[in-house]
Amino acid sequence: MLGRLKALLSLSAPVINPAAYTANMSTSSVQPQIATFASGCFWGVEHIFLKHFPPAEDKGILKTAVGYTGGKESAASPGYQTVCSGTTDHAEAVRIEFDPTKVTYDELVEFFYRTHDPTTVNRQGADTGTQYRSAIFYNSPEQETIAKRVTEEVQKEHFDPIGKKIVTELLPASKWWDAEDYHQLYLFKNPSGYQCPTHRLHW
Repeated sequence: MLGRLKALLSLSAPVINPAAYTANMSTSSVQPQIATFASGCFWGVEHIFLKHFPPAEDKGILKTAVGYTGGKESAASPGYQTVCSGTTDHAEAVRIEFDPTKVTYDELVEFFYRTHDPTTVNRQGADTGTQYRSAIFYNSPEQETIAKRVTEEVQKEHFDPIGKKIVTELLPASKWWDAEDYHQLYLFKNPSGYQCPTHRLHW
């Protein structure tokens, strides 16, 4: 948390072209789909997805947004400071629009697990609080089924052998609020900015 606040205060953001981090559907025969994940500080979550699925290389991710979801219905239009207080119960999350003919939801869920620690409750690295919880917000019954299956597979293959238990929440997608503009593509604007050390390839 302190590292992130220092980063916000000390770094001047270079100019980037947001269009460089978006793409159009490669075919009109299917509709784009949405995946919504929370796995700690949303700066690093968005960064690692776009780093490995760059829209310019047509790997399936069309565009992303970071924001807040999974909070109290009474907490409308939450802002960064309010979410950080923990009073709204919102999670910092990334909303991914993707082309299912290029990358499947199964693959995105597996990558989500691969790039953070899903065995810690309300924590990633030094970042603690409910806003940093691990969660999958599924957008359809099919996504729910896939998320449950992939979770079981990852648990068996990667965490049973080391005696750890996945604590990721699987929840229906709820109201989404885009985060403030300065959070969008943050680590592309600020390459030296704070990044949670858990946001890396774990296998």
